Amino acid sequence: MVIKKIKRGSVLLLLVFLLFACEQPGGAKQYPFNYSDAIMGTSFTIKVSVLPVSLTTDELKLKIKNLLDKLNGQMSTYQQDSELSLLNKNQSTQWIPVSVALYSVLKEAKNISDLSQGAFDITVGPLVNLWGFGPAQMSYKAPEDKLIQQQLTKIGYHHLLLDDNNQQVKKEITGLYIDLSAIAKGYAVDQVGLLLEKLGIVDYMVEIGGELRLKGKNIVNQPWRIAVEKPTAGKRSIEKVLPLTDLCMATSGDYRNFFEQDGVRYSHTIDPRSGKPISHKLASITILSDTTMKADGLATALMVLGPEQGFKMAEEEKIAALFIIKKDDIFVEKATSSFVNRLR
Repeated sequence: MVIKKIKRGSVLLLLVFLLFACEQPGGAKQYPFNYSDAIMGTSFTIKVSVLPVSLTTDELKLKIKNLLDKLNGQMSTYQQDSELSLLNKNQSTQWIPVSVALYSVLKEAKNISDLSQGAFDITVGPLVNLWGFGPAQMSYKAPEDKLIQQQLTKIGYHHLLLDDNNQQVKKEITGLYIDLSAIAKGYAVDQVGLLLEKLGIVDYMVEIGGELRLKGKNIVNQPWRIAVEKPTAGKRSIEKVLPLTDLCMATSGDYRNFFEQDGVRYSHTIDPRSGKPISHKLASITILSDTTMKADGLATALMVLGPEQGFKMAEEEKIAALFIIKKDDIFVEKATSSFVNRLR
């Protein structure tokens, strides 16, 4: 048996390079607000091109930190007393009231699950753990088929019922486990962006774990320049630079978090329909949307669906998506019509 160990943890699924004026020749200007820290098991960066005179950097940092801490306390699976963790521990099959924030994310997750016919599923956690990509120590060993079939009986987004009128949820399976790691970061990005806008900030970039919300212009009054990484394991280089403004972006890829056993490569991206890692040639995908939450969830859904089925769905649903597909020893870009139109 040959096992290839790849570093895991809170690694970005697809690295997003942020290209700013200060990194360009002659670009000596500095952002009046440039805040980086960690939250939700990953890092974040927030840049503001023009800070209102009525707002200090310390005041803005505190407002952002309080918001992110609140969201983490609602969505985290690592924080044992978070709202989501308490919901997961609750073995009741009765209706359970939840916060506006948590309900909003669960509602969007269900919409994406329905749209992708189950390719996106926030209850897939038990399978992720079984394959060794969860918070526990990685085993680097493919589980037996009978164990996969056992876990498949414990998941299914359709077993989580939502009551829009009363803002409550109901689990049809007592042990149903919800993990929002594929969509909650996007929601947090949106909420930080909305906070900035309420404070009168119109030129900003918010990034959490590689998911982005971009408004207005950068420090040199140009569109934000975002470059996505070429999806090659072991080295990092730029695949494509995108000039973006007034939209949101999310990325997903399977080329950094995987293990190999007996010559077979097992991706961290689990198809909740089969219970097994994806095995197609889609290396990465970039989504542009009006909200980061939607882009975040769609990136995972299309990553599971793959280059053919995923592209078909993206075109039909007018999703702005850039597929980077591995073909022999090269990568081929394939963009949907909506993606091309968004960049015009």
